[in-house]
Amino acid sequence: MKFASFTIVLFLSALFSTAAEFRHVGDYLLKSHFKITGAVTTPIPMKSIAFHVYTDGVTIRIVPEGEEDAHTSFEIYRSDGIGRQRPGSGALEVIPGIQASTCSGNTLRHLRLSKESMTLTTFPGVSDQTIVSYAVAAERIPPDPVEQP
Repeated sequence: MKFASFTIVLFLSALFSTAAEFRHVGDYLLKSHFKITGAVTTPIPMKSIAFHVYTDGVTIRIVPEGEEDAHTSFEIYRSDGIGRQRPGSGALEVIPGIQASTCSGNTLRHLRLSKESMTLTTFPGVSDQTIVSYAVAAERIPPDPVEQP
């Protein structure tokens, strides 16, 4: 039920917002980053990074925490769910979520976003490597309120 409401919020954002109005849809914490070359997967050392995700219903913006002026934009092309396979299960299930992509400088980036996780897959144009970044949903901690004298 919670996942369905996530998708409904994204649809309603598209209907009732203009292109300039971005709404917060979630926060995510980068947990793993690796590259795939052929059949070899190599972890890339990294420290956890928090991301804030916003949408206007047409575009998804990913903003690294602490860098509010920097963002990466993705065009939503599918909002009827994403497929996943649970460990130990052969069946593919579809959960509420969206898929989006962007292409810049001959590098294609694909985004899979659900209420529980975010996966960013990067396909460099002239390379046999694929880079995958995986983040999990994080609870947003509001800033401390300013004390009134």
